[in-house]
Amino acid sequence: MKEYYYDKLFNINTKASGNNKGENISHYHPYEPTPYIVLEELLKHYEINKEDTIVDFGCGFGRLVFFLHYHSQATVKGIEVNKRLYDMAILNRKNYRKKIGKSIDNMHFYNGKAEEYSIKPEENRFYFFHPFSGHIFRKVINNILNSAEKKPRPLEIILYYGHEDYIDFLERSGMFVRKREINIPYLSSQNSYEKIIIYRLQ
Repeated sequence: MKEYYYDKLFNINTKASGNNKGENISHYHPYEPTPYIVLEELLKHYEINKEDTIVDFGCGFGRLVFFLHYHSQATVKGIEVNKRLYDMAILNRKNYRKKIGKSIDNMHFYNGKAEEYSIKPEENRFYFFHPFSGHIFRKVINNILNSAEKKPRPLEIILYYGHEDYIDFLERSGMFVRKREINIPYLSSQNSYEKIIIYRLQ
């Protein structure tokens, strides 16, 4: 099972359970990690390198952060509103560092609301696995657009299991173009939401 294999490889625990859904924060959804099979497909079909800086909104225990850091050496940041989940991500970070035995200076976690996170000029990839309501999503995207106005650069939005409210907002904004879709083996044929959609800022 991939969840067991990768968690053991990274020396972390990212499995969701009924005990780690976190506080009932308005507009925020319970923690659910991206399946490792989805992350594998992402890296098969989407280029991420060490010059990129990826932000995972609603990172939970940090699964995507560790996976991308291990395989791409990119700078990866996780934003998590729930303090208990954030604390677990920090513990995972310590255990990951012990296992891989090299620098993790380009791996960061932040505890706070996504819509209050200040987008940095070097950040160019933004990942969402439906972590919060469309209301919060719109605020985060507007923060990203404001950052792009101040520091023009190629920016891309990565949606996994993208719901209509996210997709409608991006496509009606006139600011983003759909770059590609990545289907997930065995899953996409059973559920139309089971895919990754990449949007590029025009």
